[in-house]
Amino acid sequence: MAAWLHGAALLAAAALFGGMGLFAGGFAAFVFTALPLQEARALIRRAFPPFYLWVIFTAAIAAGAAWPVDRAACAVLAAIAVSTVPTRQMLMPAINDATDSGRRRRFAALHGLSVLITLAHIALAGWALIRLAAAPI
Repeated sequence: MAAWLHGAALLAAAALFGGMGLFAGGFAAFVFTALPLQEARALIRRAFPPFYLWVIFTAAIAAGAAWPVDRAACAVLAAIAVSTVPTRQMLMPAINDATDSGRRRRFAALHGLSVLITLAHIALAGWALIRLAAAPI
């Protein structure tokens, strides 16, 4: 059972790390170069809610599977899942509101915060992935 959970934790953490990196560093950047600005903004606005749900659920699955393998990795992955909820439910709507109301400074500050959170999540997911990869089976 532990070997199966170890594999599941490793795969889920890898999916989390890779998916967040691809979305943040690839998809979002590509959209703004491939589409006119207004279309890109509309697409990104529609893409982030499911992205955040994916992060929440993938991190939670990885954390659950990591519990018997590495408690520190489990805690970090659970923290990613939990901290993504207010990012999705509070920060993202505040960013959208700042955009819609033309408050550029507020948008810049909130967007910067969301970028820092995402980068921290990617780094933490990478740390957990390395720990899980190094854990004995």
